[in-house]
Amino acid sequence: MEEGKRFVSKAFHVHLVSDATGETLNAIAKAALAQFEGVDVREHAYMMVRSRRQLDRAVDHIRAEPGLVFFTLVSPELRSALIGQCAEISVPCLDVLEGPISAMGQFLGAPETHRPGGQHEVDQRYLLRIEALNFTIQHDDGQSLDSLNDAEIVLVGASRTSKTPTCVYLAIRGVRCANVPLVPGIPAPQALLAATAPLVIGLWASPERLVQLRRNRLAVLGEGRNTDYVELESVRSEVTQTRRLYDQHGWPSIDVSRRSIEETAAAILNLLNERQEARA
Repeated sequence: MEEGKRFVSKAFHVHLVSDATGETLNAIAKAALAQFEGVDVREHAYMMVRSRRQLDRAVDHIRAEPGLVFFTLVSPELRSALIGQCAEISVPCLDVLEGPISAMGQFLGAPETHRPGGQHEVDQRYLLRIEALNFTIQHDDGQSLDSLNDAEIVLVGASRTSKTPTCVYLAIRGVRCANVPLVPGIPAPQALLAATAPLVIGLWASPERLVQLRRNRLAVLGEGRNTDYVELESVRSEVTQTRRLYDQHGWPSIDVSRRSIEETAAAILNLLNERQEARA
């Protein structure tokens, strides 16, 4: 490279066209892009595209900044129009649901209904998810212990082990969750120890990771004092005590030190499925 010249990385454009909220499309694009590090990718999203006018507007943007097009359009007319216009401007275009829908149709022996956003309709499953979310909010951070036995999952753990966000994520999946914090020097609630219906799962993290998370939390709150809450040896003792409690009661436990919320939730769902299969 000549002296004085700078290397300028190329920016790639990815266009997401959906006739619904774009949740499915965003998840697929995110999963695919995660496999490519150090690449400058600009995402452009066009949601609720359900008319030719809306589609043409999206194509105008694609024409201005050409790039890969991912789409989920159930209307045959709009699908055909988008594919045709992308071919005219020589940009690759991929229907990410074509393969799964085709395979499902062959397996079920049933035709497509071509209803955009069908997965978001208010049906019984949707109402169950709302019910699960309301239950989880009511049973957050050790609340409503008198109805703890109505939960499917109870997460326990020390402060900053991601109990609440994991519960909310699971509730969105339709699982009734509760979480109970374990505080040093305070016995676990009797309602927790007596619960027989829910699957109780202990969450824990390495002491070093907990100290880091707790210090970050205190910094956000403007609190800079050093206390047992962030003292490494105290936190080590706290982690040891919580793990000993899990072992005493036969509760499965998960190390969340380097897990994302999604990964922790997946491990929990696997444990729940195993329990349900064993009971069946």
